[in-house]
Amino acid sequence: MIELRPFKSLGSANHGWLDAHHHFAFGGYHAPDRVNWGSLRVWNDDTIAPGTGFPLHPHNDMEIITYVRKGAITHRDNQGNEGRTEAGDVQVMSAGTGIQHSEYNREDEDTEIFQIWIIPDTRGGEPSWGARSFPKADRSGAFVPLASGASNDDDALPIRTNASVLGASIKAGDSVTYTPASADRHLYLVPAIGKVRVDDVEANARDGVAITQHAAITVTAIEDSEIVLVDAV
Repeated sequence: MIELRPFKSLGSANHGWLDAHHHFAFGGYHAPDRVNWGSLRVWNDDTIAPGTGFPLHPHNDMEIITYVRKGAITHRDNQGNEGRTEAGDVQVMSAGTGIQHSEYNREDEDTEIFQIWIIPDTRGGEPSWGARSFPKADRSGAFVPLASGASNDDDALPIRTNASVLGASIKAGDSVTYTPASADRHLYLVPAIGKVRVDDVEANARDGVAITQHAAITVTAIEDSEIVLVDAV
């Protein structure tokens, strides 16, 4: 099963400082058929105006991965963590028993992010936060784990769930094949940039593609493309 979810079909809310688009039910967007995709609960496509952001607010029992598409996001939390994550890089917050954090665009341009929430395997645990740079050259023509719950993904940021967030850069005309551990995994793919074909389904930038019951998928770039993929139970 491969289901295209065009960007124009997503839930949306424009708050002026925040232009948000929701792949799954979130906030005021009620979509009974898009509550989650396996353990993937949220995929928000957010554009944050310069000098604005999310003030201090709480989370618990959620793995929250932020992929920065443009600009940078500055994080601060009540555990003493603080950091700035730039375009192409990733940060992970394991909310655990509870954490309060703020996220601001301190830049002089819009910041664009994908914020991805995945349900953890177990509740509780010590809250944590981390970020790292992932050189785009390393993702050329291959899916590279950016955040992962697998013990052998040593170079990825750790998350407390049986899932992975992967990135790939594919040049126009090239193809990349991804093989999940089993066909019943829930894959969700979004082109951050460009246009791709997933088997025989075409997806533009910021469209969502929900996939399950496939032993493997082949992604062909119609244009130079940057892909983000979640592989979840």
